[in-house]
Amino acid sequence: MRSYFFLLAALLAPAMAAGDAPRPDLSPADLARVRAITAATRDFSLPERFELMQGGAGTIDKLINADIFSQPAANLSMQARQDFLVGNGLFRKDWVASPSSTHASDGLGPLYNARSCQGCHVKDGRGTIPAFEGPERTENMALLMRLSIPQPPSAAGSPKVVVPELFTFAEPTYGFQLQPFAATGLPGEGWIDIRYEEVPVALNGGETATLMKPSYQIRDLGYGPMHPQVMMSPRLAPPVIGLGLLEAIHDEDIYANARREVGDGVSGRPNRARDLVTDKVVLGRFGWKAGQPSVNQQNSVAFFEDMGLSTPMVPVHYGDCTETQTACRAMPHGAQPRLGKEEVPGNLAELVNTYAQNLGVPQRRDVDDARVLAGKQLFYASNCVACHTPKYVTRRDAPRLEHRFQLIWPYTDLLLHDMGDGLADGRPEGDATGTEWRTPPLWGIGLTKTVNPQATWLHDGRARTLLEAVLWHGGEAQPARDRVVKMSPAERADLIRFLESL
Repeated sequence: MRSYFFLLAALLAPAMAAGDAPRPDLSPADLARVRAITAATRDFSLPERFELMQGGAGTIDKLINADIFSQPAANLSMQARQDFLVGNGLFRKDWVASPSSTHASDGLGPLYNARSCQGCHVKDGRGTIPAFEGPERTENMALLMRLSIPQPPSAAGSPKVVVPELFTFAEPTYGFQLQPFAATGLPGEGWIDIRYEEVPVALNGGETATLMKPSYQIRDLGYGPMHPQVMMSPRLAPPVIGLGLLEAIHDEDIYANARREVGDGVSGRPNRARDLVTDKVVLGRFGWKAGQPSVNQQNSVAFFEDMGLSTPMVPVHYGDCTETQTACRAMPHGAQPRLGKEEVPGNLAELVNTYAQNLGVPQRRDVDDARVLAGKQLFYASNCVACHTPKYVTRRDAPRLEHRFQLIWPYTDLLLHDMGDGLADGRPEGDATGTEWRTPPLWGIGLTKTVNPQATWLHDGRARTLLEAVLWHGGEAQPARDRVVKMSPAERADLIRFLESL
């Protein structure tokens, strides 16, 4: 392992008064030092110390190419690296429906969105949506549609489904997610149609940006009409780098973000999620609305909902088939008695977790470039850091050694924020309202199109450029967005240069 702990210890030399959030994993002196190094910078003349290594000691410094998001973290032990490589194979594996002559690879569905994890997360980066000319029937699996209904009068606090999203109620016929693909003999649930409306935005300096406003319909419903009050939320597969480091951010640091005074009326708040192991309500941090508490649960629910595969955490063989889809529930499953009760046994699920937790974050580029530094200053001056908190020191007691006590730069507070009507999906999830979204991490964002040239941004992929993504910001982010609109063309270019360096 690199000598990063020693480098961090040197950086922690000067102490200051501790913040208001305790860290049980740290002594008061160490807590004070951590607060000092994670404080917002005021000097934009030079890069900050260790800013280049935005993923801590695990930062990837290899040649930039389309596989840069698929590299193991640099500080993995030999055994962890071997487990990572096996997990990589499982992440890429195409599953097939049962029955099949392929042992330990069947059980797909009966309803599903994709045959592999990699099918949505292209090269471990963002998924791809259809072209912007419409109407477009999407047979692309990376964009899925989450479904729910308002709380029914008979509900007693939770829906009668296998994997409840906290305080969220499944559409009675189609469940929590629309699945267009099905095993032989079953109809798929339907297809997403997207139409786009061009929305011009005038920018200072005589420039004009054109935003693409989507609208969605579901066609070819395979099981009859949906509930008249169905709420739909399109979700694009996000990148999966750095997840273990995000998991190692201490809960108290996230709660401290919610207590901070950051100006502009910004007031982030945590989401809550139900831990499927303990059945307790805990802090959510993964997913577009922070609806999942851990990488393990995020992966297990994805196996269940996206591919219809059972795991020890979600030991259900028929996936998201609802009670009304009786033929779906009667289909054969792929669990092998000699391997375990589930289609993805515990040892395989844990290898996928190891892979997802240890995909390395690429090294920053051009951190000392004058224009990048100018863009960083504009990022701070526009108060983008009110939500995109730059840096953390991870838990000293994180479960995995390689994630412990790392200085990382994910640029997220992991909180929910009201992003306004323009980005609203109208669908609550847990404590998140229909206008709230979790602040997405920005690390690696500048390499998005290197990994997937067709990739786009935001929760439904509507933003074709980083500038368009910024211009969609509303609600709490409206003041920051308006400052970007008022920038000169050269300043906006510098801001984008900074984002592209992450």
